[in-house]
Amino acid sequence: MEEKKEKELITEVFIKGARKGWDVATHSTIPNVLMAFVIIYFLTASGLLKLIGEYAGFLMSPVGLPGQAIAVLLAAFLSMGGAAGVVVALFTAGQITVDHVAILIPAIILLGSTVQYMGRILGVLGVASRHFGILFLICIINAYCAMFVMNILIG
Repeated sequence: MEEKKEKELITEVFIKGARKGWDVATHSTIPNVLMAFVIIYFLTASGLLKLIGEYAGFLMSPVGLPGQAIAVLLAAFLSMGGAAGVVVALFTAGQITVDHVAILIPAIILLGSTVQYMGRILGVLGVASRHFGILFLICIINAYCAMFVMNILIG
């Protein structure tokens, strides 16, 4: 005969969920955002962000963004939390505007943690690594198209 499983109290379920959320925040989200702030601070202080902005400007201007915004897209490949941190750091530094943030959000979502997911999912499934490049390219094209459309909608 089967034993009856005791029903958990709502408070116990809440506490378990809060612990899991705390673990995600302290072990993933906060370190990624903090890392992004440190990287942007370093790039800004060293003058590299300005240099990157000048060289990447031709890629970003068709979608209505300054060249420095490419740092957001590079961060998004690694971590959505990191990309959010880069957006906040650039916005706080006055290098991007609210409109720029709106243009970047769809790209962050479409690129979100591509490197992590490619390794976790495609590697486990046994997808040949020679296909990874085209999959990365599809993500980049989707993100660029989304920024282009968002720029039109905002403009």
